[in-house]
Amino acid sequence: MVDGRDGKNANVDPRLLELLACPLTKGPLTWDPERGELISRVARLAYPVRDGIPIMLPSEARAIPLEDGLPPRLGGPS
Repeated sequence: MVDGRDGKNANVDPRLLELLACPLTKGPLTWDPERGELISRVARLAYPVRDGIPIMLPSEARAIPLEDGLPPRLGGPS
């Protein structure tokens, strides 16, 4: 799971990334360690991690604008 209290500067267990999916697209998520978020590249949403717990609610996710680049794939399924 996530080690950092606020999700930042922490690592996500690759096995957890294999189990979690975007609730909207059912697609894979990647970990963005710089922001402490789980990224759905297809939905262009960033799900926060709070107190080490991924918040997988679309209403809590941050939209990633088209003009912003997506973070590189650092973790999760290929």
